[in-house]
Amino acid sequence: MDFATLSAQLNAGTILPEGIVILTILLVLVGDLIQGRASSRWTPYACLVGLLSAVVALFFQWDIANSIGFLGGFNSDALSVVFRAIIALSAAVTVPMSVRYVEQSGTSLAEFLVILMTATLGGMFLSGADELVMVFVSLETLSISSYLLTGYMKRDPRSNEAALKYLLLGPLAPPFSSMGSLCSTAYRAGRLTLAR
Repeated sequence: MDFATLSAQLNAGTILPEGIVILTILLVLVGDLIQGRASSRWTPYACLVGLLSAVVALFFQWDIANSIGFLGGFNSDALSVVFRAIIALSAAVTVPMSVRYVEQSGTSLAEFLVILMTATLGGMFLSGADELVMVFVSLETLSISSYLLTGYMKRDPRSNEAALKYLLLGPLAPPFSSMGSLCSTAYRAGRLTLAR
């Protein structure tokens, strides 16, 4: 298999919006590491630019000819594009609404934004997942980020209580049910893809 064939089968352009979100996460992480609390002046704007750039990239993916990527593991069809855009726009609306609250609570804004962007990334990958392993990994990325966001306000007893309840009740069911469906589907059909 030569490089051109492998590149055509991977079709990495289907996850360009998710790549933009990943680069935004890395930018916010490294910027916060270098600047500390002073990074809270520009990190919300960086997240907004990254999320809106992902929406623009999704707009250009609306009618692509080859929407299957990563050897059938990811599908960037029109329905997936719509849901990925809704998730990215929801996160873009959430960022400005939450900045003042997070700053008033005394916690790190960059950490909050990274966790929010990671949950967004998990939701976007889940919207385009076309293989059970991809569904499982993206669902766990989304749920672990949700657990972290639930208990983010460490000094608030209500946040700690909610995080403990979520942690005790939440992570037990999805891994077992997902792995059970993964194994039964793989055994029954001999493949892991959702498409027939």
